[in-house]
This record gives sequence, structure tokens and C-alpha cells, in this order.
Amino acid sequence: MTDILTSIQETRLRDTVEIILPDGRVFSGPRNTPVGDFLRLLPDWSEPQVVGAIINGELRELTYKITMDAKVKPIDMSSADGARIYRRSITFLLEAAFEDLFPLASMAIDHSVSSGGYYCTVTGFNPLTQELLDQLANKMLSMVEADQPFERRIVPISEAIEVFTQKGYADKVQLLKYRQKDTLVLYSLGDHQDYLHGYMVPSTGYLKRFGLKLLGDGFVIIYPRRHMPGNLLPMPDYPKLLRTFRQYGNWLSRLGIENVGALNDAISGGRIREIILVSEALHEQKIADIARQVADRSNATRIVLIAGPSSSGKTTFSKRLSVQLLAQGCSPFPLELDNYFVDRERTPRDEDGQLDYETLLALDIERLERDLLALIAGGEVQLPRYDFKTGKSSPGEVVKLGKDQLILLEGIHGLNPGLLPNVPQKTTFRLYVSCLTQLNLDRHNRISTTDTRLLRRIVRDQRERGYSALDTIGRWESVRRGEKRHIFPFQENADEVFNSALVYELSALRERVEPLLRQVPFGTNEFIEAKRLLAFLEWFMPIDAHLIPDNSILREFLGDSSLKEFKLWDHTNNH
Repeated sequence: MTDILTSIQETRLRDTVEIILPDGRVFSGPRNTPVGDFLRLLPDWSEPQVVGAIINGELRELTYKITMDAKVKPIDMSSADGARIYRRSITFLLEAAFEDLFPLASMAIDHSVSSGGYYCTVTGFNPLTQELLDQLANKMLSMVEADQPFERRIVPISEAIEVFTQKGYADKVQLLKYRQKDTLVLYSLGDHQDYLHGYMVPSTGYLKRFGLKLLGDGFVIIYPRRHMPGNLLPMPDYPKLLRTFRQYGNWLSRLGIENVGALNDAISGGRIREIILVSEALHEQKIADIARQVADRSNATRIVLIAGPSSSGKTTFSKRLSVQLLAQGCSPFPLELDNYFVDRERTPRDEDGQLDYETLLALDIERLERDLLALIAGGEVQLPRYDFKTGKSSPGEVVKLGKDQLILLEGIHGLNPGLLPNVPQKTTFRLYVSCLTQLNLDRHNRISTTDTRLLRRIVRDQRERGYSALDTIGRWESVRRGEKRHIFPFQENADEVFNSALVYELSALRERVEPLLRQVPFGTNEFIEAKRLLAFLEWFMPIDAHLIPDNSILREFLGDSSLKEFKLWDHTNNH
């Protein structure tokens, strides 16, 4: 002990600091050096491009100065946080270039495109031509080549409101009325200033990969996807989803709520009951319309396939659709796709060696097809029953359908042509259910549909399964990977799309999910995600969940759904 004490001595503060990387490498440099200057020394600095860093457990920009020895993890474009930093920065570059070229027009970020991009709308201007869009792309490229800095300032809310008032950005002024903090981070690019919800790259020189493509009355800015950060993927046509987004935009206009500031105005003004009732009525109207379409085709259609990503509300949607089908004189029979899993020893494994229940090969497709064809032909079929504990399939109940009965088959592969390759297409009606949120913070800060679904799932997992937010966030990456492989590529195969988003839902989820997010421990990767979600939720005024009807999609996550025990078995001819 004495030897240890004698080796401790007072000293002067060093002029240098050290950063320690996850692989054990150590770099030393002058104190107050930006972390990006350290990371530029890495041989893999730009492949994929490093755009941020986790410093002592906190996500930081590359301009963050290292004032003390630190553990540093580089964040590149292949990570979720890195992808968000890049997309946010490319959005501001687009905004500045657009404002320079078309000062009398207005541009808004509307919704995401699954192949990697944002659909942008333009108002106060004739529809863009290809020539004008090329000018915009060239302007952006010239700004990238100039490597202009993004300058970050923390300003009082009053100054931010003055900036946006002068620019005529009423939506941003409306949003800032409900800001709970006294300050706001503004970014500048030349003469352009804006609030961007989250971190940015240091300068435009980082933003070399993007594309612009005309679409309808607007255009799409294309950015790299995480799994291929060095490339731009070709953008497929998505007319059905685009039509759904436009319909939702019309719903928001009808409600008079086209951004979060307007939603907060409605809540503070005592209009939230009306907003909830009209939102739910629009949902019911759409479900009834889908039921009518199915009923009109009931002579040919015998199988309704329902697919969609996690936490889209598919279960509640299926039950509400069943009610509407019964009202149309059709009797639905729910068939569980999970019972068609192959025995565990035949289940494929993923790249990590784990059992992969999300691949199509995990299902006994031949038996599924054989049973479906026999059922719609009026035959008697013994269904399988899969036991998740033993990993074995055993004989289940014997079923024979009535002539007016439809099969409702819900599962992630419902839109995949490989699911029922030999079943005539005219006998199926394919539905895609997803939370396609279009209510944005303001014209330049969009709300991610993925974030909304994750918040829904955190609340449900805790209530139904006892999972913590740490557990749910930790599993989310794997869930998302499965969706990108097995669901999103087939969205446009749907005959109809149902948008399960509700304009008021993040205000309703806030009070339930915030305490769960605050329990995520510091020092974990999940903490960074929880902190980001908490900052995002601060923009929403909370509402009382008791105002939500008991058959709402949202009740699937909040609990107390009147449809939880709803079953259709009494309407079948089971033996």
C-alpha cells in the first residue's frame, strides 16, 4: 500500500489528451482537438464515411472537442445513428440549395421512400421540370465541392422564433410555442439558418452521395441505405403507397393538423376529443371500404392475406376487418400462419447461426398451399398445430368451411409471391398494414414511421411480456432486418394499403413510454437510442389515454382493447 501511495504525486495538466478506440488503439493529440480530427487518421475513415462518434457513452458530432481522455467509438453511415446524421445533413443541404435557386417557392420533406430517400413537395411554384431539378442537383454538388461548414449555435427561443418569423415559417414558430427548454440549436449554412432535430456532419464535403428524381408533382432526394452506404439504390415505383400517403395528407388537412405545432394547438385549445373521434372515424371508414371491396369480390376471393411490419396494429386491424366483413354478409375464418412452421431441426439458420423463423423457408409452404386449396374447394382439412416449446408440429383441429366463408391469413410473408405460388391469384386479396406516419414536426423535420412503431412496441412489450425498454430496443435491429428482407420489398404487391397511423398517437403514448425510456441504463447502446426518443417526444403535448376508444388500433399497445378477446370461431363449421 505504501509503495502505491508513494507513486502518486501531484502534477500539472497535460497539454495532450488520449482517445481509446473499441479495438484498443490509442491516439494522442492536443487538448480541445475536435474528435473528427483524431478519427481522420483511421484507414477506414471514409469507407464507410465516419459521420459522428460515441464519446464516453454519449453520441456526439465530429466537431465535439476532446477536453479529457475518452473512450471513443466511431459512428459511420452503416449504423442507424450515422444514417440519421447523414440524412439530416443532406436535407439541410437540399433546403439551402433550393432556397438559393427558388427563393419564392417552398419545399417540404413529406415522407420516406423505402429504397432510401425522402419525397419532397413544392408549393408556390410550377411543377419542377427535369431541367430545373438538374440545376438543383448541380447547385448541391457545387456546395459539396466547396466543403462549406455547418455552423452550430445555441440561441434563446425568442431569437429562434424571430428568425423563423422573418423567413415566414409559421409551422416552426407554431412548434416553438410549446418548446419546454429556453434554448434551441440552430445550424447555419452560409446565409441559411434552420433547426434540425439532431446532430449534423461538420461540413457539406461529407455529403457526396445523393440523387434527385422527379416524381408526380414533387421529387425524391435519394440517399444511401445503411447496408450499402457507398451506393444509391434504384428507386422503384410505389404508386399504391404514394396514394396512401396522399390520402393521409388529405385526412390531416381535413382535421386542420398538418404538423406537430398544430396538434399541440388543438390539444391546448380543447379540441382533442374531436381530433380523436374524427381520426378513428377515418380509420373505420377505410376498413369498411376494404371490407366492401373484399365482399364485392367474394365470388372469386376466398383468401385474404394480411401483412405488415412489427407494431403496425395488424391484430386489431384484422379483427375490425372481420367485424366489417360480417356486416357485409361474409364470415371470415382466421388461419394462423405460425402453425405452419417446419419442425425445429429443419428450421433454417441466419448468418449468426440463430434459428431464423422470419425466412419463408421456415414455413411448410407445400402443406399450406395444399390445405388452402382443399379448404376453398369445400374439403375437410386437419390443420397443423406448432408447439414453440418442443419445436414440433402435431395434428390440430379438423376444419371445413361454409360456402360464404373467407380465410383470413395474417403473417409477414402475406405479400410475398413465393408464399402461395400455385394458388390462383384471383382467389386472394392482399392487404398491407403499416404505420405510415405523415404528421411531421415541421416542413423540414419529419417523423420516422420506424420510431412510431418502436414506441408502440416498447409500451406493449412492457405491458404484455414484462420486457424493459432496454430489451425491446436491443431486439429492434433484428426485427428491422427481417422487415427489410421479407416485408418492404413486396409492399406494392398489395391490393389495398391500410395506414394504421393516428394523428394524435404520440401524444397519447408519451406519458406511458417516457418512464420506460428513462429506465434504460447509461453506458449501453440502448441508452443513446432512448435519449434520442425522449428528446423527440418532448415536442408533443401529452393527452389522457382514457379518451381513446376501446376498439382503437392504439389500444393494441396501450391495453384495454375491447377486441382482445374477440374471436370468430363461433362462425365456422369446425368439427
